[in-house]
Parts: sequence; C-alpha cells; structure tokens
Amino acid sequence: MPTPRRTARTKTAASILEQRLENRTARLAVIGLGYVGLPLAVELAQAGFEVHGIDIDEKRVRQLNQGRSYIQDVPTSDVAALVRQKRLVATTDFSVLKKCDTVNICVPTPLSKQRDPDVSYIVAAATEVARHLHRGQLVILESTTYPGTTDELVLPMLAESGLQVGRDFFLAFSPERVDPGNDKFTTRNIPKVVGGVTEACTKAAVMLYRQRLENVVPVSSTQVAEMVKLLENTFRSVNIALVNEMALMCSRLKIDVWEVIRAAATKPFGFMPFYPGPGLGGHCIPIDPFYLSWKARASGFEARFIELAGYVNGHMPDHVVDLVGEALNRLGRSFRGSRVLVVGVAYKSDIDDVRESPSLDIMEKLRERGTRIEYTDPFVPSIQFAGGTMKSIPFTPAQLRRFDCAVIATAHKAFDYAALLRSSKIVVDTRNALVGKRSPKIIRL
Repeated sequence: MPTPRRTARTKTAASILEQRLENRTARLAVIGLGYVGLPLAVELAQAGFEVHGIDIDEKRVRQLNQGRSYIQDVPTSDVAALVRQKRLVATTDFSVLKKCDTVNICVPTPLSKQRDPDVSYIVAAATEVARHLHRGQLVILESTTYPGTTDELVLPMLAESGLQVGRDFFLAFSPERVDPGNDKFTTRNIPKVVGGVTEACTKAAVMLYRQRLENVVPVSSTQVAEMVKLLENTFRSVNIALVNEMALMCSRLKIDVWEVIRAAATKPFGFMPFYPGPGLGGHCIPIDPFYLSWKARASGFEARFIELAGYVNGHMPDHVVDLVGEALNRLGRSFRGSRVLVVGVAYKSDIDDVRESPSLDIMEKLRERGTRIEYTDPFVPSIQFAGGTMKSIPFTPAQLRRFDCAVIATAHKAFDYAALLRSSKIVVDTRNALVGKRSPKIIRL
C-alpha cells in the first residue's frame, strides 16, 4: 500500500494535469509530424490547445509555420487557421518539451534489412523526452511496435530522471489507426485504444484524448494496447495472403477469382470479403506482422502462419511480372526492349502515399528484365526510381498508345479505364478495375 504522502503526491500531479486539460491551459507536444502526428496535432489544436509539433525535417516545419499542409487528409485551410490563431506551432527544437504537459510520440518504426524491428526513431524521441521530462508530464507512444516496447524500452529511459511513473509522470501506449484517404473514419472518430503503465497513467491518457476524440477505449496495460494494433494488421495481412493464394490457385484452374469472391460475399454470415492484389503497401500491413513474429521468436514461439502470409504477399509482385510476360508473349514480344506503363504507384487508390507500394517492386523487377518502364499517377507527380527521379506521364490516349503493355497496379477513380482499354495494346489488371469488361486485351490477376 502506498504511504499517505505518496498518495497525496499522486493526486496532486494527476489533478493538476487533469485541471489543465479540462480548462485547455495545457500545452501539448506531438513528436513526428507525418501521416499520424500531423492529423493528431491538428485535432488537438482544434480542441483549443496550444500544440507544439516537433519534427527533424526542416522543410515540414517551414511549410507548417507558413500555414501549408503536406498531408492529403489535412486541409491547408485548417493548418493556416490554427497557425494564425497560434494554436499550432512547428519546430525542430526539442527544448520546447520543457513547457509541455503532454507528449505524443508519432515517429516511424520501419524494419531493418534483416526484417527485425528498427526502434531507433523511438529511442531518439524518448531520449529527447527524458532530457526534458518534468513532474506531472504525460508521455504517450503511438508508434506501432512490438509488445513490451513501452515498459521495457521507453520506461527505463524516462525513469532515469528519478521521477516515478504513475506518481510523478505518466506513460501510456495508444496505437495509431490512421487510414489515409478514408473520408468516413478519421483521427477524430476512429476509436482510440489506450493502455497505461499504471492505472493512473491510463486515466491521464484517456483524459487527454477525450478532450477531442469521440470514443476512447481504455485497456489494462501497455502490452495489450501494443498487441491490439499488431492483431488488427496481422488479421488483414493473413486474410489478404489467403485470397492472394486463392487467386494464384484460381489462375492455375482457369477460374475467375473475382467472380468467386463476389458470389461468396453474398453469404450474410461467416464470411468477410478480402480482395487479391499485386502485393501489400503502406507503412503498417507489410511491416507490423513482422514485429509480432519477431517478438514471438524472441520468446521461443514460431509464428508460422504469420511468416507464411508474409511470404505469399511478398511474392505477388513476381506473379504480376509473370502476367506481364504472358501479355507480351501474346504480342510476340519479350521483356527486353518492350515498353510497359505502370498505372498507379500509390499503395492504394486515391491517395499520394507510395510507402512500401508494390508498384515500385513491380517496376524494379520489370526493369531488371530489360523493359522500358514509365508510370502515370495523378496523385504522385514524381518518384525516386533506379537511382534518379521519374515523373508521371499524362494519362492521354496518345501516351497510352506508346506502350506495349499497361499494368493497372493502383485503381485510382480518376483513371478513365474505358479509354485505357481502348488505347492500350494489352492490359494486366491487378485490381479488377476493368470489372464487367470482357476483351482478349485483358489479363486479370
């Protein structure tokens, strides 16, 4: 049992933070102003708080302080208004943490070349937080990571200050659930899962999020909260792998997998439709399951199902390249010297995000076969490819006719698919964008 003196101190630190959050006098900080951090910072600023966004990218900081957004889902008008009101200020200077009551860490968590978790960004951010940690401060990690990161990695770094977690400062984990391009579910209305190191930590984190977000879901620990995100994305990865394997099987059996899925989806119970594609993209689904399997291996458990799903999904670009080879063969051409147009390079439709996009893998594999690669994408004006910068070409009949084969890799609504089919010699459709159209010019996944 805590001593009466410690209980009083706990109430004092917590009550001061609670009061500042309720009356909007708390200063908030968000570290990492990307697809997760910037939408969160804007939501908190719109709730009436003074929010300090911290990022090591000077270009981002400069754009935000000029009132300009670089994230598709965050309107520039919102950023400009908050900057004018001095509710949102961006900086590269971590010393601002000295005056902040809460800190949300929203930094990247990539995989190493060995497919092990790279938590170097978390360590760098936590090091800065520890340097400026003060009594009453709330720290929340939002970066997707393996179960145990908050307690085993971040907490010891902060505890070196001599402050006690749950009494002098508060630490929690809350998984980000951002879905770029989703107009229906946004940062504000996606349920927010929160797990603290202690009950007081959970309560403090819940209090912060409830100032703006519609639904906050507390769980019993940071490990549960960390595992939630990994389960969500592993669920998608495994089911996509299943339907990708089904697509490969149906291709061998000369069955239209898209028709099979449409018919199966009429079952009102016990089935949820997933759709095959050229591979997995985005920051989460291709990466998060490997965080989970890495943690499982570290504890002596082999996550065979997860590893197999990663293998199947990771080899879908190879299957697409094989389909391109089949398409070129129909024209009496080989890979070498043929012109191939990749239609869409974003990792999913109607967004500008190319992180882990399978389109890039397909382009690289085709280039290795000797094809002459170009791409068109209204959301992505240029990409880094083959050691240089490649620009998107216009989507026009004249341009389309220059190519031997077109590969629909991302099904943007902006594309005129009827025009694509008319103007192309042959089309490899990896997204069923040409649904309902029948032509010997179409090769479907």
